[in-house]
Amino acid sequence: MTSVRIMRNRDWANPVPPARREVLTATPELPDDSKPPVLFVPGFGHGAWAYAEHWLEHAAGRGFAAHAVSPRGHGNSEPAPKAELRAYAHDVVQVAAGLPRQAVLVGHGAGALVVAHALARYPARAGVLAAPVFGGWATLGLALRHNLFGTLPGAFGGKVRVGRRQLFSRDLPEPVARDYLKRIGHASRRAQWELLRSRAPEEPVGAPPVLVVGTPDDRVVPRSALDRVAARYGGAPLLFPGMGHDLMLDARWPEPLDAILDWLEKGDH
Repeated sequence: MTSVRIMRNRDWANPVPPARREVLTATPELPDDSKPPVLFVPGFGHGAWAYAEHWLEHAAGRGFAAHAVSPRGHGNSEPAPKAELRAYAHDVVQVAAGLPRQAVLVGHGAGALVVAHALARYPARAGVLAAPVFGGWATLGLALRHNLFGTLPGAFGGKVRVGRRQLFSRDLPEPVARDYLKRIGHASRRAQWELLRSRAPEEPVGAPPVLVVGTPDDRVVPRSALDRVAARYGGAPLLFPGMGHDLMLDARWPEPLDAILDWLEKGDH
């Protein structure tokens, strides 16, 4: 299939500048052309490394060609202190369009919002929004309640300092959690402001199926916001009680990933 990318007037008048992007890949030992490639997109402050810990190899072990991109300013991609959300979405679309077959886009946290914007520009096979952070005041209020002093700087364009209890369950060993926290950076000031303003993404191109997964015990995403995002795409969220926000790094990381891959297999996406 030839990839199609949808351009908007702003894309022509004010194009996103090119940037060097980090992409990590795990390939199946026995490729299965019936299974689409999967492109994982991390949330703010995370990079492709967050999927390389567990999810890439596990997906490849189930026959899916698995890729993870670090949008500009994240992971080992090119620094981009002034990047907008559309630049992050542009990075996702560019990587997806370069894959040999129509891809499934999987975004976590604010990366789910980036994927939602990318879905309006790239005809994905399917979309998955994991613990989606679509922004707005409810999300800010929950973050302030659980991490007042770490969240306040982000409201004014500074670096958000997330805490262990915001991202992980108590099941994750403390040394492992501390190591992950040390690796987390931050998004650009502009992108953080855009997240707070919470501009709704456009409708996906080609009406692909979209699955929303999360946890009712999330200390970043309010349950009401999780339900609202799922309803936007015509469904209800698939929930994993007892897990923390970072589903791909928490102690029970196989559960949500296997559910996502099962959905892709059974739905013939």
